[in-house]
Amino acid sequence: MRQFLTVIAFSLFVISFFAGFSNFGIPQIEPAPPPVAEKLDLGAMTMEQFVALGEKVIDGKGTCKLCHNNLGRAPMLDQLGANVPKRLADPEYKGKAKDFQGYLEESMTLTSAYVVPGFGKKGTNDKESPMPDVTSGAISLSKAEFAAVIAYLQESSGVEITVEIPTDAGGTAADAGGGGEVREALTSADDIIAEFGCGACHIIGENAGDIGPDLSKVGARSDREYLRRSLLNPNADIAKGFEPDTMPADLGGKMYASEIEVVLDYLAGLK
Repeated sequence: MRQFLTVIAFSLFVISFFAGFSNFGIPQIEPAPPPVAEKLDLGAMTMEQFVALGEKVIDGKGTCKLCHNNLGRAPMLDQLGANVPKRLADPEYKGKAKDFQGYLEESMTLTSAYVVPGFGKKGTNDKESPMPDVTSGAISLSKAEFAAVIAYLQESSGVEITVEIPTDAGGTAADAGGGGEVREALTSADDIIAEFGCGACHIIGENAGDIGPDLSKVGARSDREYLRRSLLNPNADIAKGFEPDTMPADLGGKMYASEIEVVLDYLAGLK
């Protein structure tokens, strides 16, 4: 009996020691909440600063250069001054824009009004664009950010800047920080996939993106930990035939922990 009690006491000591060490000896990692938007002082902003904000959005929050680059995934943006008039005059153009600004506004929201030949979704004969509406979903540009992007594209194309700095937009900066409301966590995999625009790059559900790997049966070839790593650190494992830095590195950081688990459950079940 004495030996039994000794074993019990030693076991309790070991359990207590490791429990204490795990709670107090190991630094606790607490994920930060998704970034909230920083208020902009639009009334004090010069047009030069507004154009700089547009460039910042394109390079960051807008994720524009993931596709608009020399890899040929989407049309380059450095020849818009010459190309926009041609596109507006193209018989295939189905939009309502009459000028450069109108075309840019339309191309970022009603993205299939005109699809540049060769850049449409596969199987649509260039009738449907893979580009999402940048004012909703994962990108969700504010009115100020949207206008700033147009100002930057006009300036960089050598076209007169016709957009005005909004004064009542409730503007938000492209980077995180400051005040603003935190969105509610989503609970449906379909809603999360739509919110973060996964279908723009991947074959998943009813979406047929072709920029990233086909996820329609990803659960049959990848375990949950691989999927988690791919979401939180996209460059850790690059699928064969794809380039690094294609998937936004901060995508996982924009999701709530609960949303990540919902997506992982969904992906693991695709077999």
